[in-house]
Amino acid sequence: MPGLLVHIGAILNCPHPVGAVTANTSGVPRVWVNKGAQPVLTVKDLHAVAGCTVQVAGNPHPCVSVRLDPATRVFVNGTPGVIGPPAAILTPAALCYSADQLPQGPPNSSPIQKNVVAT
Repeated sequence: MPGLLVHIGAILNCPHPVGAVTANTSGVPRVWVNKGAQPVLTVKDLHAVAGCTVQVAGNPHPCVSVRLDPATRVFVNGTPGVIGPPAAILTPAALCYSADQLPQGPPNSSPIQKNVVAT
């Protein structure tokens, strides 16, 4: 499924009030978007959620992570399928998850680069 390449600096939020997604890269960035200003994230990079306040049946059940779809044709730090991890793309299938790995809903994004679409 095609989606937008996610980059450092993209603002992603969980579907609940206040929850913000932070991303830490796992290595030296090699692919950049927005005229070389922002490195592309990979699926190996950490996508953690902080500040989610959702409750289920009166008990806290916050989002703690986001799973983004891997690109199948765009790779970072190497040749496809051999060295590099696939790039992370934002598609409708991307979801936030709670600590017990239950899906909590899709992340919201703004702004994110809109020029590079990957599959």
